[in-house]
Amino acid sequence: MVSRIVSGRSVWIAMLLAAAAALIAVSVHRLATRAALDEAASRGQTTLRLAVAALSGQMRRYEPLPTLIADQDLIRQLLADPGDPALRGDANTYLKEINALLGSSDVYVMKTDGETIAASNHDGEISFVGENFRYRPYFQDAMAGRDGRFFALGTTSLKRGYYFSAPVLIDQAVRGVVVFKVDIDAIEASWKGGNNEIIVTDPEGIIFMSGRPDWLYASLKPLTGDRIARTTESRRYADAKLRELPVSREMREAGHSFLRINGDGHSREFLELSEDMPEAGWTVSVLTDTASARAQALTTMVAALLLFGLATLIGAIILQRRSRLAERMQMQKSAREELERRVEERTADLETVNGQLELEIAERRATEQRLRQTQSDLVQAGKLAALGQMSAALSHEFNQPLAAVKAYADNAAVLIDRDRTAEARDNVSRISSLADRMATISRHLRNFARKPNQKLGPVPLAEVVADTLEIVGSRLKNAGATLSVDLGAVPPTVLAGSVRLQQVLVNLISNAADAVEGSGNRMIALSAYPDGGKVSIVIRDHGPGVPPAILDRIFDPFFSTKGVGNGLGLGLSISYNIVKDFGGSLSATNHPEGGAVFTIVLDAADRSIAEAAE
Repeated sequence: MVSRIVSGRSVWIAMLLAAAAALIAVSVHRLATRAALDEAASRGQTTLRLAVAALSGQMRRYEPLPTLIADQDLIRQLLADPGDPALRGDANTYLKEINALLGSSDVYVMKTDGETIAASNHDGEISFVGENFRYRPYFQDAMAGRDGRFFALGTTSLKRGYYFSAPVLIDQAVRGVVVFKVDIDAIEASWKGGNNEIIVTDPEGIIFMSGRPDWLYASLKPLTGDRIARTTESRRYADAKLRELPVSREMREAGHSFLRINGDGHSREFLELSEDMPEAGWTVSVLTDTASARAQALTTMVAALLLFGLATLIGAIILQRRSRLAERMQMQKSAREELERRVEERTADLETVNGQLELEIAERRATEQRLRQTQSDLVQAGKLAALGQMSAALSHEFNQPLAAVKAYADNAAVLIDRDRTAEARDNVSRISSLADRMATISRHLRNFARKPNQKLGPVPLAEVVADTLEIVGSRLKNAGATLSVDLGAVPPTVLAGSVRLQQVLVNLISNAADAVEGSGNRMIALSAYPDGGKVSIVIRDHGPGVPPAILDRIFDPFFSTKGVGNGLGLGLSISYNIVKDFGGSLSATNHPEGGAVFTIVLDAADRSIAEAAE
């Protein structure tokens, strides 16, 4: 009897959980779909505003031009005497120059009977001269004394364009019409390849601009006899074949307008956003494919069901954790509210995009400043790491003179006690020389460790090499390496910073000493020579060279072929960036006879300038 009661409860619980899961699935899917569609509509509305602004700007640019051309004396003289060949020739030349200057498609002049007597394309393969366009509405509006505007497919050129017309008035009478034809292919081309489909339709619902060529001259409305008659009368699309686009419209889901287009054996649903351009008689529409929004909503629903199942399993196993489950549900609610808040903020950000661009520029400049500071800190860390690696050798360099100083001092005391003053004075002189030597080493280490400024200037290469040898001399001695220096008869001067260039040479020579240590040939060569307006500094060792597999990676940060504890992997990376900051280059190759070759190329500096870089 008890087992039956327990079994009955389990069935009821399962039924309640199933009902709750179904309710959650429906609710979450509905909310997620609405949020995704609202976000897509917001993005589409921004795209729509930009498209309308681009079209309006293009039209406003050319709108006043026909009136200006109609006021020209040459055009009035031509229409007063249209048979004069000289006036025709001058008018053709003038219209061609104006067309080239303004970047329009065509400019032409028509008589009151619609015949074209002058055109910018008079000498082209397709000329409007002699053609009659009295059937065009823009001609009829101008003849009525009004400015005309009309979009159509050219019957002669078979090119789409927007026509602006103005009457030519002579003694308050209309004696002709000036027409500008504007090409809008560039605007249409910018719509291709985007996430949205942008279309422009005429008053009859026929698409005449679209990022998809296969939709051109297709109608979103039924092609009734009246619509076809009005389109044929104005010959708006010349001989283009008109057809109906297989579409169906419906309103659902928070008042959004949807358009379903059938074709090629499948159907696609679009979110439709439209805005009228009454001055042109157009309707601009942005169609956003809803597939991604619905997929996003489905993913959200599945995730919600998984979370519900997990919460149910945890609740069934540990009932005492119901409070934590309630807290988790509250966190999910907060996350959903945070997501909605971010969507609203993103919508507001899109409306203030110009302000954001300025803010992003400022942030990028600040980031560049932080990156430069970080690079400077890494350079200093590399120098301190190099000093740390040379500490043992430097200790030896200081211990030897100190031991000699102590010995000379003890001997001097004994000699003084024995009244051998001359010999004691000699010992004191030796002690002074040793102290000078230790001070020189200390000065070079101090200069090497300090942070340099960022200014560049003429740097005598001989001085930098001499200071470098003071620092790396002990490292070369420990490695048993010999460094040969060849700076030419006249050592060159380069455009750099002396302390940072010294650090680069210390890094490269120390690496060369590591490479030749323990090898048969421990020669290291440093040479420099001018090459046009550049100076090349070459450091070559006779070690094993750089394996070809890692040759392209040795300048990457933290990349090292040494063992653990033998370097940070920053030396070559820091050196590369220092040389790059100088406006130069640092490259690595392998010598055909063995060993690695590092080449620094810097700009040559004027030796007559005595200022130091740092």
